[in-house]
Amino acid sequence: MGHVATPSTDRRAALSLFSRLRTAEGQQDPFPIYAELRSRGGVVPAPWGGLLVTDFDLCDRILRSANWLEPDARWREKQGPRTRWSAPSAREISRTLPALNPPEHTRVRRAAGSFDRGTIQQIGQTVEQIVEQLLGSFSDQLREGEADFAALVGEQLPIATIGDWLGLPRADWARLRELTHDQVFTQELLPNASQLARSDIAMAELRSYFIELVRERRRHLREDPVSRWITTWDAMEPDQDKADEAVYFLALFVLLAALETTATLLSTMTLQLVDHPDHWNLIAGRPDLIPAFVEETLRFDPPSHVISRVAAADCTLEGLDVGADDMVHLMIGAAHRDPAKHADPDRFDPHRKAAHLAFSGGIHYCLGAPLARLEAQTLLRQLVHRLPQLTLVRRPAMAPRVAFRRLLNLDLALA
Repeated sequence: MGHVATPSTDRRAALSLFSRLRTAEGQQDPFPIYAELRSRGGVVPAPWGGLLVTDFDLCDRILRSANWLEPDARWREKQGPRTRWSAPSAREISRTLPALNPPEHTRVRRAAGSFDRGTIQQIGQTVEQIVEQLLGSFSDQLREGEADFAALVGEQLPIATIGDWLGLPRADWARLRELTHDQVFTQELLPNASQLARSDIAMAELRSYFIELVRERRRHLREDPVSRWITTWDAMEPDQDKADEAVYFLALFVLLAALETTATLLSTMTLQLVDHPDHWNLIAGRPDLIPAFVEETLRFDPPSHVISRVAAADCTLEGLDVGADDMVHLMIGAAHRDPAKHADPDRFDPHRKAAHLAFSGGIHYCLGAPLARLEAQTLLRQLVHRLPQLTLVRRPAMAPRVAFRRLLNLDLALA
């Protein structure tokens, strides 16, 4: 696993690496920087305090352990009024399902239900139709020359899928997608003041939107998830205002979880497909490898590169002291390239059984993982079946982020 240097030495080295990681070049290809970080050991001090973890197995154990908690509302309040954790968007996101700890997490997750086999089969029929329509429009655009796959397909499929499932008006989809892009900065590793301000504005608008949606559904209950959540919470919570607030946070969470990371997965998967013609030929001839191709994409370049946890009690990690409430950042993007876990980790291999942490782990394993897989597999199957082989026109630009990956464009043309 390598040696662990003195904290001060490691912090200076990590600061240099993160300075490079935040450049356009670093965001385009962070993996050489991650390799340098891994070379300093599986656990190193972060420049701003806390620890960085790059060892795959250790990241996995932390995600599954009850000794490591989400930085929830209680933790954020303890950080003080002039920190990023006190921003309105940070306080709001701390009340959604992924940021809760037991016992509240257990209660809310039970109320949320799950994307079980029956639900996925039902949604699957809709996804098939949406993908067919989107690829039809994309194909028409290709006849005029190049077309942006990220804008025309990757960004459209998740909002159309979740928007249809939640019963959101189609006219609202584009705005909700834009708001999701802005709010994610409050969940970033190192957001600056202007990014947090954008998050605050977006979150306020999202709150107004979904609060009104819950009120409208309460007035006119129907067969949709929001109405079912209202009925569920009414049986759990006698205070109607508190019940409606709980439903709001569930609806908000589902939208945020369904859009940003899934859109990145779809575009990243397609980039891998067109970047290597042998991949296109392989999947076209071996459709049974489609699930494995999706999983390898999630390992090779996951939509989220960082997951943060805080210690429930004093402990040590690889000989470094960790105090109760200290934060560790699990560098998932780096851990996925850990050579102790994966042979030849920098090679994209659709044949490998790709163990990954893209959907987190333990009690916080992603509720929407089956839906993300459904969308990705459906898109990949139709893409190689319906369209001739495509070629990459130019390298995509990346959004200015460290934790949440996003391709700003994916310009393709007929090969």
